[in-house]
Amino acid sequence: MKKTIFYFSALLLFVACKNANMKKTQYDWPENAETPRAMEKMRVFVQHGDTIKDGYYWMNDYFKKGPDSTTVVEYLQAENAYLDTMMSGTKELQKSLFAEMRGRIQEKDESEPVVENGYTYYSKTEEGKQYYKYYRKAITPGAKEELLLDVDQMATGKNYYSISGPSISPDNQWMAYGVDEVSRRQYTLYFKNLKTDQLLSDVIPSTSGNAVWSADSKTIFYAANNAVTLLSEKIKRHQLGTAAAADVTVYEEKDPTNYIGVGKTRSGQYIMIYSAATLSSEVRILPANQPEGTFQIFQPRKKEVLYSVDHWEDRFLIVTNWEAKNFRLMSCPLSQTQQTAWTEIVPNRTDVLLEGIEPFKNFWILAERKEGLVQLRVRELPGEKEHYLDFGEPAYDAFVGSNPEYLSTRLRFRYSSMTTPLSTYDYTIASKQKELIKEQPVLGGFKRTDYVTERHFVIARDGARVPLSIVYKKGIQLDGSAPALLYGYGSYGASMDAGFSTNRLSLLNRGFVYAIAHIRGGQEMGRSWYEDGKLQKKKNTFNDFIDCGKYLIEQKFTSRGHLYAMGGSAGGLLMGAVVNMEPTLWNGVIAHVPFVDVITTMSDPTIPLTTNEYDEWGNPANKDAYFYMKSYSPYDNVTATAYPNLLITTGLHDSQVQYFEPAKWVARLRKLKTDKNVLLLKTNMEAGHGGASGRFDYLKDVALHYVFLFALERINK
Repeated sequence: MKKTIFYFSALLLFVACKNANMKKTQYDWPENAETPRAMEKMRVFVQHGDTIKDGYYWMNDYFKKGPDSTTVVEYLQAENAYLDTMMSGTKELQKSLFAEMRGRIQEKDESEPVVENGYTYYSKTEEGKQYYKYYRKAITPGAKEELLLDVDQMATGKNYYSISGPSISPDNQWMAYGVDEVSRRQYTLYFKNLKTDQLLSDVIPSTSGNAVWSADSKTIFYAANNAVTLLSEKIKRHQLGTAAAADVTVYEEKDPTNYIGVGKTRSGQYIMIYSAATLSSEVRILPANQPEGTFQIFQPRKKEVLYSVDHWEDRFLIVTNWEAKNFRLMSCPLSQTQQTAWTEIVPNRTDVLLEGIEPFKNFWILAERKEGLVQLRVRELPGEKEHYLDFGEPAYDAFVGSNPEYLSTRLRFRYSSMTTPLSTYDYTIASKQKELIKEQPVLGGFKRTDYVTERHFVIARDGARVPLSIVYKKGIQLDGSAPALLYGYGSYGASMDAGFSTNRLSLLNRGFVYAIAHIRGGQEMGRSWYEDGKLQKKKNTFNDFIDCGKYLIEQKFTSRGHLYAMGGSAGGLLMGAVVNMEPTLWNGVIAHVPFVDVITTMSDPTIPLTTNEYDEWGNPANKDAYFYMKSYSPYDNVTATAYPNLLITTGLHDSQVQYFEPAKWVARLRKLKTDKNVLLLKTNMEAGHGGASGRFDYLKDVALHYVFLFALERINK
């Protein structure tokens, strides 16, 4: 099949990087590229009297090891080959962009130090190395540096390598850490003697990767995962020096809609097991010095009641939505944890969302959100004297950093904005003075004053005020001629804050406007913002994003033909929905690991993580939920119409959005779409949801994404 659209030769793309002015020039994509066509094997699915015909259901055979598992790989490889051919003229620009983005990284670097239990911990990166080395040093004069993990060496020869943890025992002698070599987020736990530098024979497979030490420094608790659904189903207790098969199950979750895990209070005095669904939660507690004891339920789960717990001095602190839409802070005695004993400290507020609390001995930090922006509220103790940290920019991201020392008089926090690199500060509570500990180095002549960040509110079609964060380089003409990339997510109550990206500079420096739509389904504007973008109100998420795109056009940040969209995972669902709803609004769309086959996936409880998602999307076993989900499911709503140019990515080992969802979507789009626009599928055959694990390799994917945009925009620079 032949297609005539825009194509860069390697020579012209090299020139494009050098020229400072934007022009439009038309080229041809390769005419010898053979479009992949997936075979069809019809599967008929009937539910609630409704029939879904799916000719590409067979693509899920790779993990099921069905008769078509080999054919699946061949199809994905054919799509990769097609992408390589179609983008062959951009190879030099991709290499140039990769070098450009890598060139902003200070390769030889050291992280800010974190003090814990008599030691300072930090990591170092070396020139040309993909990973890092993890160190510690005792806080005593003349102490020697100890190398704890050489991840550069450990990852040698591995296509993918991820470390979780590490976690140090209270007596500072042992270290637990997890390793994932497949990118399925299934970690094997290992243990290291830090005195002898030797690994123990203890090896625990199929865990979440998190190990929590009891006070005796001999016992750890961890979450064990189901090998098929990948869900954490049990919390187990392990004794150092024993076989994993002998580990004792201290808790087993019977409700498949709940996520479970294990952690420790900031004081270190209690170990907690938490079990949570979207709408309810439950915590169990155990004194850390009684590892053989029995976990006690803090408060039995109740429908529509969420709560989290931490420990402070003579009481527990509870952040809960119990009779409090935007959550409130409560407390109870250590001996009376039932709900009837909870007393209010900070009440519910209609305009402020309470996201969490970090208790220190002499002060508390309350993480709040107002009008879409993070606030860090300091309460000095004893007493109720309070103040807020001032960040001074219209759009930004701020969060509490690593603060393991409960007795600290300072707060470690991290801050960035769309023009300010990630910065780590120590804030002294008594003096209200902040000290910059480390700012992310950005090489290559970056000056934050060369860029402008703005914050707008878009009035959506139903009157909702949707925050929109925007950044661009000074000097571009805001007359509608600039290209603009709009990013969105809008699910799970996850708020997308306006942080910094060194890679994004490659877009901004080429004249792009970049915007983040803080749409419903997130929690930027409070708990109602989330609830108005889920279940039977999910379409608000898509409408908000479309309205933000139209706003960028109305305000002359861009114009039709120059507007692009990008989102990943649940944000990939967003991309799939908006191209069905408004296909002509976007010139191009990038959908990363997109969740697009909503009905089929949510109807199959064997697919990893499905049962945990019922309160987010709905359970198709419910008739009303089924038909509402089907009305927006991207895969089920592909029609014979013209679509924008599309670049879709996935990972063969993705444990969150299985590879077959985007693969099926592309196959159906190829069959039905009526346009001659570009449709490309890129499958990382060696990684999963997060892509490549090295600190440089992922930049190749970013370069591909950006070049796709540049090719569509026909930028000759």
